[in-house]
Amino acid sequence: MAKVTLEQWRMFQSVVEHGGFSQAAEAVHKSQSSINHAVHKLQENLGVALLEVRGRKAALTDAGRVLLARAGGLLEEAESLESIAASLASGEEAVLTLAADVLFDYECLLGAVERFAAEFPHTRLELRETVLSGAGELLQQQQADFILTAQVPQGFVGEPVARVRFVPVAHPQHPLHHLGRPVTREDLKTCRQIVVRDSALKSRRDAGWLGSDQRITVTNVQTSVELIERGLGFAWLPETRIRESLSADRLLPLPTGEPWEREVTVYLVYADADCAGPAANFLVDALRDGLGPFE
Repeated sequence: MAKVTLEQWRMFQSVVEHGGFSQAAEAVHKSQSSINHAVHKLQENLGVALLEVRGRKAALTDAGRVLLARAGGLLEEAESLESIAASLASGEEAVLTLAADVLFDYECLLGAVERFAAEFPHTRLELRETVLSGAGELLQQQQADFILTAQVPQGFVGEPVARVRFVPVAHPQHPLHHLGRPVTREDLKTCRQIVVRDSALKSRRDAGWLGSDQRITVTNVQTSVELIERGLGFAWLPETRIRESLSADRLLPLPTGEPWEREVTVYLVYADADCAGPAANFLVDALRDGLGPFE
């Protein structure tokens, strides 16, 4: 059982911060006698002197200096607990899980998360990065509150929020860029394709053109980008993830005789929209703001 109270620690801290009992009383709007009593009781219960009066000011003893440092952390933690409790009492979620397909625009996603963190500091956000049907699997297993995916799982309704264009690319020195003619699908069959594996565990599926006999399969789209930048193959990659590589000429779109780009629609899917709290709704609105209107 604690011998002292948080209020006594607060009064002790105030006396030190403001340089005396009368100054502390004025700063915290309490009577000087109540502050005197709290600090006296604190020292009595601890059995150690924390302050010594020098002239008209109260100075810390060596023991007081050590305990004040610990008390500061204790008081900050108590204030944090009270703030969290107030947030929960107002209906804010304690934890949110968002599963986002790696094709989603990460600049938009990170900007929304930054705004969310500032507005809801006490809600823990878990961001799960998925590929293909991975996000839908998490939703069906009740491991995500909402997802951003190009594949709406059966039994759920998705809201279209963005379109993502996939571009066939390779390193500028890759042989496909030096054929002297448009690249054909027969040409691709002779070259190595970099493929990102479906992150779902139960129902993995492949997507995109997979006609190449040579293939490297990875689990992260950034690994795919880096392999292609090293000249190890080609791939269809989401334009949202290779803007910098394209602008720096580390990757170039393949010169094809027909339009090989393809577009996919990204959907926002809730586990249960009616149960979404203020934190979830704020994050979704921040994502929409970053994306702009869907057309």
